[in-house]
Amino acid sequence: MTANETATKAAKLTGVKGMNDVLPPDSAGVEWLEAEVRALMARYAYRNIRTPIVERTPLFTRGLGEVTDIVEKEMYTFEDRLNGDSLTLRPECTAGVVRSVVEHSLLYDGGKRFYYMGPMFRHERPQRGRYRQFDQIGAEALGFGGAEVDAELILLAVALWRELGLNDVRLEINSLGQPEERLQHRQALIAHLEIHADLLDDDARRRLHSNPLRILDTKNPVMQGLVDAAPRLLDFLGEASLAHFNALKTILDANGVAYTVNPRLVRGMDYYNLTVFEFVTDRLGSQGTVCAGGRYDYLVEQLGGKPAPAVGWALGVDRVLALVREQGGAEVVVPLDAYAVVAQTSALPVVLLTLQTLRNAGVSVQMHASAGDSMGSMKSQFKRADASGAHYALIFGDDEVAQYRVTIKSLRDGTGTQTSQPLADIAVWAPTLQSRT
Repeated sequence: MTANETATKAAKLTGVKGMNDVLPPDSAGVEWLEAEVRALMARYAYRNIRTPIVERTPLFTRGLGEVTDIVEKEMYTFEDRLNGDSLTLRPECTAGVVRSVVEHSLLYDGGKRFYYMGPMFRHERPQRGRYRQFDQIGAEALGFGGAEVDAELILLAVALWRELGLNDVRLEINSLGQPEERLQHRQALIAHLEIHADLLDDDARRRLHSNPLRILDTKNPVMQGLVDAAPRLLDFLGEASLAHFNALKTILDANGVAYTVNPRLVRGMDYYNLTVFEFVTDRLGSQGTVCAGGRYDYLVEQLGGKPAPAVGWALGVDRVLALVREQGGAEVVVPLDAYAVVAQTSALPVVLLTLQTLRNAGVSVQMHASAGDSMGSMKSQFKRADASGAHYALIFGDDEVAQYRVTIKSLRDGTGTQTSQPLADIAVWAPTLQSRT
């Protein structure tokens, strides 16, 4: 082997920028959030759905819109070497959920409520709260056309903020109306923007005739006056659209949910109509949108299904956990009841039998493992026991093993209290290890 070959073989491989490892203890926070979501979704009768992370590219170009930022600039698209199909790593999950619903005829017996968790992928510049691979959690209700389901999904999100202890999240809502109403507004909006074309930035000029509604979402401060003076979509809504929006507000008012009507609120995907909403915060800088969603009544038909209304939302896991930390939320740790300190390798058969019995009884316990023929000094093992966060040390010394007993030492109450227990009575004393001080 040449020197170059040796260097190549020894080179350290690193992850793709913007596609980050989630390591302990941070992974405990993700598990905690997912557990909170699962429990809440069950109370609202939403069932879990899992779709592939790779879909056929037309699913997104047809569903999200050809001129959206996601389709134009952010999708990871590649050719399947097996058959030449164009495939894409999913940039969002709604289209995949709808594809699954249509493919498996899930609405044949009525509406369905689903939730999902998993990674999404967008090719964009990594920054705080925005990564190339990121986890989303979402809820989708398909087959229901009433504003009460829009409200249910918003109330579901509000309940989640309460469960997570978040109080600095505000709700903004708007209505995008129906396609014919948006067309009238689009014509008026283009006319307004063309009059002030000299104030448009390059991105706005590019969108002017392809997707002018997205110009209203600009972050360019130079254009804010122009956007503020633009025709409002709310002023073009017909009677039915206004009734839907007013019904939503009535339900939110009855439930004491504060909101702001933001007439400039739009969504990045083309499939939205009627209700759109965002939960935003000022604590995360420019990445202030924590959760967003709305109604997409025409997407099922666009993707080949029978016409069916639908509504949903998605939240960014990284942003929610960042907000929990920003608001001083408790550090999420994996509870550990006990740490086994073992004097001799010869005791390991007894130790492992004991630990398995404890684990079967619901006790979380970590065993000190040997580095070879020796278990290491008892002093070093006690240091590891303390660093593990365990509430108790289980001491399997020479005397304990000879007497078929274990010494239980408290590590967290400041007393260092020790008791000796017979292994034969493990079922009796095992529950005491799960107590919290």
